[in-house]
Amino acid sequence: METVNIKINGTEIAVPKGSTILEAAKLAHIEIPTLCYLKEINEIGACRICVVEVKGARSLVASCVYPVNEGMEVLTNTPKVLESRKKTLELILSTHDRKCLSCIRSGDCELQKLCKDLKVEDEGRYDGENPKYDIDYSAAHMYRDNNKCILCRRCSAVCDKIQSVGVIGPNDRGFKTNIASPFDMGLGDTSCVSCGQCIAVCPTGALSEKDYTSDVFAAIADSTKHVIVQTAPSVRAGLGEEFGLPIGTNVEGKMVAALRRLGFDKVFDTDFAADLTIMEEAHEFLDRVQNGGVLPLITSCSPGWVKYCEHYFPDMTENLSSCKSPQQMFGATAKTYYAEKMGIDPKDIVMVSIMPCTAKKFEVGRDDQEAAGVADVDIALTVRELGRMISRAGINFTSLPDEEFDSPLGMSTGAGVIFGATGGVMEAALRTAVEELTGEELKSLDFKEIRGIKGIKEATYNVAGMDVKVAVASGLSNAKELLTKVKNGEAEYHFIEIMGCPGGCVNGGGMPQVPANIRNFNDIRSMRAKVLYDLDTSMSYRKSHENPAIKQLYAEYFGKPGSHKAHEVLHTSYVKRTVNSVK
Repeated sequence: METVNIKINGTEIAVPKGSTILEAAKLAHIEIPTLCYLKEINEIGACRICVVEVKGARSLVASCVYPVNEGMEVLTNTPKVLESRKKTLELILSTHDRKCLSCIRSGDCELQKLCKDLKVEDEGRYDGENPKYDIDYSAAHMYRDNNKCILCRRCSAVCDKIQSVGVIGPNDRGFKTNIASPFDMGLGDTSCVSCGQCIAVCPTGALSEKDYTSDVFAAIADSTKHVIVQTAPSVRAGLGEEFGLPIGTNVEGKMVAALRRLGFDKVFDTDFAADLTIMEEAHEFLDRVQNGGVLPLITSCSPGWVKYCEHYFPDMTENLSSCKSPQQMFGATAKTYYAEKMGIDPKDIVMVSIMPCTAKKFEVGRDDQEAAGVADVDIALTVRELGRMISRAGINFTSLPDEEFDSPLGMSTGAGVIFGATGGVMEAALRTAVEELTGEELKSLDFKEIRGIKGIKEATYNVAGMDVKVAVASGLSNAKELLTKVKNGEAEYHFIEIMGCPGGCVNGGGMPQVPANIRNFNDIRSMRAKVLYDLDTSMSYRKSHENPAIKQLYAEYFGKPGSHKAHEVLHTSYVKRTVNSVK
């Protein structure tokens, strides 16, 4: 690797040729603050917070986009630099809603932290005309408050470049510039897919999920209701971050303990329904392969991806698996099988899900998701919302003992837990489908070719004399690329897994927010995914069809995968939408 020699604050350092000053400073253990910068996503040098002095340059330069060269001397903390950053923050604050105490991001706001670090006082010396915006509550999953927007453009960059949706961007010019949808439509009136990636990268409280924690507290307090909670695989890999634990900490046991102390009647694991999904989806795949069904079969676990398919690839909705997502399968099973066994009227069950995904808030309101005549799932919360509930209840999370899920709907396999990582659904399905096709036990359960955070992964497996071609994509721009090749006849597969969020659910729009200075230089997706793969290898059962609770469920209620009863409860349908349609 070719390097160049530079000085940063008087310290000599060799850095890779082509590095920016920001990247070089990181190697020198110096953190230059940023606001707009997101590596490989939003590298526009617009906010001017990252300015530094370069000897010989006529003015301060934006370190996030300024390349290093041999012999360069950089100063990152001179009075001129610090005063410039401070003045920029004061100008940003001059049009910013400064109600920090009531803001959802208070204490976890990148703008707030910078103001504290640079000793910016709320004097309002640049205050003047201040535009006011109505808060946009039109979307099912989130709200937009432009009064707190700092025009960093991270949200529009991730929506366009990473997700290929592009329903938000800068409108108007100059002082009137604001981030909005075309023609100032409400977000809910666009083809937004509810993925929440814009929330994940927002540095302030301008974007946030709709909070339903008060509704959950009210349900728990209602003695006439039986309140069940289910938690997705990725939640245990991210919740600890809400309480200061390192990224990649497994907090499954403490999470269960906290949920019990919040007052839920039953604490179950969505991984159980992930195993159930595999049973149905593997059967559906084998049926399509053996009986000439529509191929490739495409997974349907990610509601953001499903809505994207309905809007942008409506002719491929027949390729979607008819299986409900694990969240919805769990709710449907709880309000049918579990309700019958417990003698509870489904109308008296409140099904709460804790998800890494904001699109789950949209999914709970979809049509054809009412197996018992009532909504399969009543309330979907993000990991952030659960963190707020635990804090509000005064529960000391980090000191809790480890506890186990309730049975039998809390029993799961390693196949279920890896659903949270890109490639996990495919790997789990292959573990079952291959053994079904061959009638033989797999020697190795690790399909490593489809693991990892690469945007598109392909593999071919010879199963019972047949070459099964599979593909995995995460992030909707990658999904678009993959499906366009399929449509154009440039690629052919039997089975495709697509996750709406880059890296899968571990990087979902409802996971704990990670500031840019950490996100830009750490692979948070792999750090969280490692929790799930480590759990998989440690579990007694690693194949969905070996889960004793799943076997019992089929013996007592569904009969067999793909049965009429299973289709009534566990399967759904889709809608062909246009790009501009919302229903």
